Amino acid sequence: MAKGTGQGSGRSTESGLKVRVKTSKGRKIGSTLWLQRQLNDPYVAKARAEGYRSRAAFKLIELNDRYKLLRKGQRIVDLGAAPGGWCQVAAPIVGSTVENPLIVGIDYLEMDPIDGVILLQKDFNDEDAPAALIAALGGHKADLVLSDMAAPTTGHRATDHIRIMALVELAADFAIQVLAPGGVFVTKVFQGGTEHELLGLLKRHFSTTMHAKPPASRAGSAETYLVAKGFKG
Repeated sequence: MAKGTGQGSGRSTESGLKVRVKTSKGRKIGSTLWLQRQLNDPYVAKARAEGYRSRAAFKLIELNDRYKLLRKGQRIVDLGAAPGGWCQVAAPIVGSTVENPLIVGIDYLEMDPIDGVILLQKDFNDEDAPAALIAALGGHKADLVLSDMAAPTTGHRATDHIRIMALVELAADFAIQVLAPGGVFVTKVFQGGTEHELLGLLKRHFSTTMHAKPPASRAGSAETYLVAKGFKG
């Protein structure tokens, strides 16, 4: 850990007082701002209190409240699942258990086990990934494909947007391969002017497509979500 007062005062934000983080030697300004957002983010504290692995869990909770994405007995694939917050939310709702796992999470990062979830440490873009996921689901195709992925950023906005959207399009192509007819695809996207190609792809393969901005998605962020329902098969 870098020396200095980088952790701030350590004061709880529950009192309504905002924690300010001083820039310490060796820490970039971007890292300092991220840490300050984390310390002042009520969703971070709520995730910790409720045992979720990340604040992103509440994005799926809110999307599900609005669009009724999760249902009992559903088979789910979570792309880029680490650290596993979305799998944690989905497992009890769909009834995924150790004896009858209905959810497969895939990520090249290692994850701690989650009851009722099969975790594959693998790049979803590997040639054999679709077959591996279907095999993990007992030979069945998925009813719902989730993706909360974002490509690593370079700091150059236009370049980052192109990289992010390329990843989203790969996720959409993957979903088309593994979804059962009538299935649903939910993915994170970033506004920036190149979404029309993705929307065209989804409209060809799904009955309805909708944009959504759950409250847990930071207001200042360009991220939004696309919900595509009724996979045509």
